[in-house]
Amino acid sequence: MKRICCLLILFLCFVTLLSAQEHPDALSAYRTGRSLESSGKIDAAYDKFKEASDICLAELQENSRNMESYVVLCWSFFRMGKYQESLDYSKKALKINPNEYRIIENLGETYFYLKNYSESLKCFEEYVDNLPHGDRISSAYFFIGEIYRIIKKPNHADIAYSYAVREDPDIALWWYKLGLVREETANVAGAKAAYNRALALNPSYTEARNALNRLH
Repeated sequence: MKRICCLLILFLCFVTLLSAQEHPDALSAYRTGRSLESSGKIDAAYDKFKEASDICLAELQENSRNMESYVVLCWSFFRMGKYQESLDYSKKALKINPNEYRIIENLGETYFYLKNYSESLKCFEEYVDNLPHGDRISSAYFFIGEIYRIIKKPNHADIAYSYAVREDPDIALWWYKLGLVREETANVAGAKAAYNRALALNPSYTEARNALNRLH
C-alpha cells in the first residue's frame, strides 16, 4: 500500500512538472526579445515580443485580473511600438491595482512616445516618489529630464538628468543630454564635464565631440 502511494505521488509530481514545462512562459519570451533587441536582431525580437503578448492575452482570457500578465503584456506592446495598445491595457490594469508601479513607469514611457508629456511626467513623478529605489528609477529620471528639455525648462532637466547619471553613470547618451542642458544655461564647465564623460564612455560619440569643439 505504501509503495502504491509513493508511486502515485511520483506520478502526480511528474504530471505537474510536465504541465509546467508545457505552459508557455510570457516573461521568458519577453526577456529573450529584449536580449535579441540588444543584439540588434530587431525582427527576431519583435517576434518574441509578439509571442509574449499572445501568451498574456490568452492568460487574461482565463483570469482577467492577472496582474503579471498585464505587466508583461504592456511591456511587450511597448517594445513592439504598439503604444495605443500599451496605453489601453495599462489603464485596465490600473483599475485593478492603482499602485502597480511597473505599469505606471511603462505608462510614463508610453505617454512620452505618444508625445503626451504632461501625462508622462505625472507617471514618472509618481514612480520616483513611491519607488525611489525601483529597478527603473534611473530611466524614470532620464525621461523626466527629456520632458523638461523638450518643454524648455533646462534647469529642471539638469536636475533630472543629474539624478539619472548618478543612478546609472555608464550611459553616454545621458551624459550628452546633461551636457546639452548645461550648455543651454551657460554652465560651460559643467557642460564640458558631461561631454567629456560621454566621450570617455563612447570615444566615437560624434555629437559629444562636436559639442566640446563648439565650447572651445
